[in-house]
Amino acid sequence: MTNAVRTLIAITLFASPAVAQAQAYSCSVPATPPRPRPDLPTASQPRRVLPIGSYTLAISWTPQYCRQNGRQASARFQCGGGGTGGGGRFGFTLHGLWPDGVGKDWPQYCKSTDLLSAATIRRNLCSTPSAQLLQHEWAKHGTCMPGFDPDAYFARSTALYGRLRYPDMNALSRRPLTAGGLAQAMARSNPGLGAGMMRVTANRQGWLDEIWICLDTAFRYTRCPAHQGGLKPGATLKIWRGGR
Repeated sequence: MTNAVRTLIAITLFASPAVAQAQAYSCSVPATPPRPRPDLPTASQPRRVLPIGSYTLAISWTPQYCRQNGRQASARFQCGGGGTGGGGRFGFTLHGLWPDGVGKDWPQYCKSTDLLSAATIRRNLCSTPSAQLLQHEWAKHGTCMPGFDPDAYFARSTALYGRLRYPDMNALSRRPLTAGGLAQAMARSNPGLGAGMMRVTANRQGWLDEIWICLDTAFRYTRCPAHQGGLKPGATLKIWRGGR
């Protein structure tokens, strides 16, 4: 691990309560966090070692996620609202930091890995409120980033996530909106981030799912490649508010 990565870890761990909860309305981590299962490559999701050409930072809109998945046991921490087992109320959460390839394919599951430690899960559960998703993100994506261990990987991703700022999602949800309109609103809230540097995704009914932010190999905002996917800028978009 390089000195730069060690410094990044030290800074992020020192600031972790503020960074971790920057996008949470409230978050209480249980004393004993959930233990994940191994996340392994499969026939449909094989090991793929490729050069890294760029990165994607993916953030998820929790009200919509909980609308679709809130009754699942795996979503209890994110969608259950607290209690003795911990939990919280969230807006945008961190899905993950994904290395992209030079072309349309991307590296994944680059090397075998152990289960994440309880300490690593606790530090990151208010950013990515699922122990299993944390395990998945490290196993599938983080293992492909040279020189990174789990703490360095999550330090980098939570630092990128923690600096994001958001438009008034409640106000946006109450008026006609397009994917391009949301991207422009996000761009106005984040200096250096242009509308063409992100992709907006939605479910089949047009409800906001995620925003994918495109980054270069130095983790700076950059224009998204044409094959990145997502909605066309003029596509109609709806934002589920939940109970808020």
